[in-house]
Amino acid sequence: MSAAVITVPAFASARDGVRHFFGTRRHAESLTLDLGVPARQSGARGRGWLLSVKQVHGTDALVVDRPLTESDQFPGGWDALVTDQPGVTVAVRTADCVPVLVHDPRRRVVAAIHAGWRGAVAGIVPKTLALMAARFGSTTSDLRISIGPSAGPCCYEVDEPVLDQLRAGLPDWQSVLRDYEGSKARLDLKTLIRRQVEAEGLPAASISSVNLCTICHEDLFYSYRREGRVKGTMVSGITLAVGR
Repeated sequence: MSAAVITVPAFASARDGVRHFFGTRRHAESLTLDLGVPARQSGARGRGWLLSVKQVHGTDALVVDRPLTESDQFPGGWDALVTDQPGVTVAVRTADCVPVLVHDPRRRVVAAIHAGWRGAVAGIVPKTLALMAARFGSTTSDLRISIGPSAGPCCYEVDEPVLDQLRAGLPDWQSVLRDYEGSKARLDLKTLIRRQVEAEGLPAASISSVNLCTICHEDLFYSYRREGRVKGTMVSGITLAVGR
């Protein structure tokens, strides 16, 4: 794959008034992010903002419901960003965790979510959908969701501490595991998230996935699990187009 970013036309395109991307190593190398500080962007479609914040493996979301300015700073920690502001790219950083992008074409709202195993088990994705409903009137049946590249069940082995949290938080926890042996298994994070959003009433046809494993594809992605440290992170984001 030669592209710096991955897009999913079945999820959203410029015709839908939204732009999105799941980043790769190549894309990350071209970015400089000051976390919590909006960065100005210029391009063929005019000027806008890129916003990424400190991530803490929780379930809280930052809502951006007003135009950004040069003096804005967001020093707290969040693992989801939601906005109804055109030209603001909300972005998350991952290196095995799951980037999840959400688009409400009716209410014109988008969200970017960072979902590691802790956040996923704690329900960060359905909690963000509930927030979109409470703050912007989003209806589940209108939403579209895309689940990006992450550690896959081919490689993502977890042990007892993770399994304990899964047992406590998910009634059907064994359904998102492969090769379960009592004290270890391989976790399918994408399936976990897909089942959560389907349980919220989202039609299966409105959910898309990029079925690439970040651990497998060293040429494309950074991987905390493969490299044993944070060598780098991919950036994934979504933007409402200006003037729609």
